[in-house]
Amino acid sequence: QFPILPNSQHSTITMFNSILLLVPIILAFLFTSVNSMRFSLQSGDPKCISEDIKGNAMTVGNYSVLNPGEGHPIPDSHKITVRVRSPYGNNFHFGNTVASGNFAFTTAEAGAYTACFSVPERKPPITVTIDFEWRAGVAERGWYKIAKKDHIEVMEYELQRLHDTVTFIHDEMFYLRGREEEMQHLNRTTDNKMFAFIFLSIMVCLSVAGLQLWHLKTFFERRKLL
Repeated sequence: QFPILPNSQHSTITMFNSILLLVPIILAFLFTSVNSMRFSLQSGDPKCISEDIKGNAMTVGNYSVLNPGEGHPIPDSHKITVRVRSPYGNNFHFGNTVASGNFAFTTAEAGAYTACFSVPERKPPITVTIDFEWRAGVAERGWYKIAKKDHIEVMEYELQRLHDTVTFIHDEMFYLRGREEEMQHLNRTTDNKMFAFIFLSIMVCLSVAGLQLWHLKTFFERRKLL
């Protein structure tokens, strides 16, 4: 027979189990990158939004212009131009004079990806309101929509989602470790360059001072002052 635990101990164990169940959920929120925003864009004044994404990661974005007049089509004056670039300037999406759009791609390189929005300059200037959502990592997979399918059981869905979350966290940790090593290497390189520059500056100053002393000594000797 199993021993009967007191109520206090049973409550403690229940609370501990609840905390353990909450940990993966909290981690999933912490390591999921979702940027959802609404911002204003003035004609002739482009606005760019950047997102730091690791390499070989799926990213999805969608944008739409808020209609200034309900029940009427969006006027051409409020249509926007959108361009998404990689850290090295490669184009992954381009929308010219559009009211809405979306993009999805797998990143080829790690770094800051940039989405730039612009409206041609007009007189008088106009202001356009844009809804923009950018998802990267586990967030773009849409597990909640997949879970609605009948052939996927709830437990299978949860395990698969947690597996992808753990994989994403693992890859993100290695990515951050690589970025940290790059920053340390940059710091060491900068310190070495600064040390070489300071040493060279001291040598130049000493050389100039020595030449000045030699010149003064020669000058005084010629004048027979020494």
